[in-house]
Amino acid sequence: MPIKSVSSETIGEAAEILKSGGLVGMPTETVYGLAANALDGAAVAKIFEAKGRPSFNPLIIHVRDIESAGAYVEITEAARVAAHHFWPGPLTLILQRKAGCPISELASAGLDTLAIRVPSHPVAQELLKTCKLPLAAPSANKSGSLSPTTPAHVHDSLGDKVDLILAAGACDVGLESTVLDLSGDKPVILRPGAVTAEDLSAALGVSVEYEQGDSDAPKSPGMLLKHYAPNASVRINAIDVKEGEALLAFGADKFMVAGDFPGDMRRNLSKGQDLHEAAANLFAMLKELDKSGVSAIAVMAIPENGIGAAINDRLKRAAQKD
Repeated sequence: MPIKSVSSETIGEAAEILKSGGLVGMPTETVYGLAANALDGAAVAKIFEAKGRPSFNPLIIHVRDIESAGAYVEITEAARVAAHHFWPGPLTLILQRKAGCPISELASAGLDTLAIRVPSHPVAQELLKTCKLPLAAPSANKSGSLSPTTPAHVHDSLGDKVDLILAAGACDVGLESTVLDLSGDKPVILRPGAVTAEDLSAALGVSVEYEQGDSDAPKSPGMLLKHYAPNASVRINAIDVKEGEALLAFGADKFMVAGDFPGDMRRNLSKGQDLHEAAANLFAMLKELDKSGVSAIAVMAIPENGIGAAINDRLKRAAQKD
């Protein structure tokens, strides 16, 4: 994995890597991020695999400015005020996804909200400008280890799992961004950071408090609310399809259903058994099958190796949602 000093050439190289579905170690003012094209589900899946995340937790999406954010989320008045005071900077906002939002469902773990921020680091800004993509970028380290604040930290933690690290020295803040949820009835901080509750209360003109949610189902990094699960019940490791069930397949599935099986009740995560493709399709296909109105979804077995473990983690959660 190359570590390269920042220049117009290396930023251009990093942008091409991102456009082609690769991973880049990106400096921000908070910590170094592990960046991927947020529009490309397979690229987002590589983030989870590289980090060894135990489940598909939502990722923070980095964009250039509030106008760019407005292409993907509903910008409320409170969001405009917060952005005016703290963007660019170490504040992430949780906002409702826009209808037709092209950000990968995997990046938001199937939720109808999105975690989004505008970084102030000049290299991050230049990379966003050059690649012209929204970037999913959690901290560039193995899950559960200390967040990286130097290029060497990224290299030591992730090794050759990153295609390129843009080296721009140590991060100024050295602490992950504050996560402010503006998707509910009142603003709530779900992860503390450099922007404090006092800062936000003064800017928004209302009391902003900290909240700790359900650690089994995070809504974004550092917070924990309900994860996506379909209304239909989920039956995993299925070797057949029972009457009235929809099928979520993996690999060859002709042996599972009759030839006249309705198309709206059948999806295949990856006919070629590509686990990255399967991860990218997981939430979107569950939603599509759920909309067909079936009461149950049969899911073929997914290998436990690599990112398959994270896919199975989410399927097990969905199967035990009650």
